[in-house]
Amino acid sequence: MLYIQRDAQGQICQVSLQADFAGQECLPDDHPELVSWRRRTLQQLQDSDLELVRVLEDLVEALSRKGVIRYTDLPSAAREKLAAREQSRHQVNVLSNLLGDDEGLI
Repeated sequence: MLYIQRDAQGQICQVSLQADFAGQECLPDDHPELVSWRRRTLQQLQDSDLELVRVLEDLVEALSRKGVIRYTDLPSAAREKLAAREQSRHQVNVLSNLLGDDEGLI
């Protein structure tokens, strides 16, 4: 059983293992509303992960450019992943330039 709190519209806005707040409801783990809430929350996390990847790439590049860290300070697996993403972005940019902005494909 999980304890939920609802927002003003009646949607689940918080879930906990313990009754932490007055007015919480108790629902079984497999309740359809909880399943839907988990799915939405997981999707939000996955979407933000994709956005955060680019932020971290830019951060590593900025710190490296300023001499705060060296690219070689990173573990080899991280360097390989960053290099692969940089190469992929370069290829997409080249393709985008070849197709032109009005193609609407990228």
